[in-house]
Formats: sequence, C-alpha cells, structure tokens
Amino acid sequence: MSSIWKPSVTVAAIIERDQRFLMIEEETPDGIRINQAAGHLDPQESLIQAVVRETLEETAHDFTPTALVGTYLSTFISPATAEEVTYLRFAFTGEVGQQYDQPLDDGIVRTLWMSYQEIVDCKHIHRSPLVLQCINDYLQGQRAPLSLLFTHPSVLGSQL
Repeated sequence: MSSIWKPSVTVAAIIERDQRFLMIEEETPDGIRINQAAGHLDPQESLIQAVVRETLEETAHDFTPTALVGTYLSTFISPATAEEVTYLRFAFTGEVGQQYDQPLDDGIVRTLWMSYQEIVDCKHIHRSPLVLQCINDYLQGQRAPLSLLFTHPSVLGSQL
C-alpha cells in the first residue's frame, strides 16, 4: 500500500488597526521568528473556528473573521532540522476584539503591532514567506466571502 502525501493545513489572521498589523514573535527550532497569529487546523473544527481559536491563543484577542484573503501552498525546509513540510494556509482578515489578560500559547514570546515597513524590514526572520505574501494580498484588497467555505457537520463531530 502506498502512502498518500498530505499537506499540513494551517490558518492565519491578517489583522490591521491604525495602519499596523497584529503580529507575534515566536520561538521555533530555527530561532525567534515573526508571524501572524497562525496555527494548525485541529480535528473537529472548521477553518473559521481554527483561526478564531489560534488568534485567541496566540494574541489573547478575540477575532471575528469577515473575509478570506487567500489560500496558499508552500513547502518549507527547516535549516535546523532539514525537515520538509508542505503547508496549505488559509488566511483570513476580520475585526479584532477584546484583549484578555491571559497567558499566550506555548512558544509565543509576545505580540507586536507592526507597520508594513517594519514587517518588510524583518522578512529575514519571518516564519515563512507566506507572512509577507498574505499581507501584500490583503493590502491589494484581495477578499473572498466566507460563504465560499463549507464545513460538513461530520467534521464537527455531529451525527448525520
């Protein structure tokens, strides 16, 4: 029996306020990196539930997605481990809400509100090349309605 290749599905939140983007600084096997609030899709959740959860866990902010900025496919080879992983990323934009007094997810050093130029200037420490690509697409006005996404109830653990 041959194995079937499967990319890792991730979500990311592109959040802008006052011409600054909500970013995170995180520890990785390759050192400290800059990223959007982002992470893996968990079992029994929709893409929208995943981006809301990841944003809360990594930034301590509520997030209400309003549009899909894009879908992105990228292969990453870790300089530290030489491990190759392909990511299928769904990037959302939306409204940032209340900030809570809670610890950030393991590995998250801090949150940052960064200007576009600050993000460009530190692209050598971005978690992936998708960080800047997603922001560029957002700034170009790329948006798709959330109605394009459908999650069958079977994914959410519902009985048919």
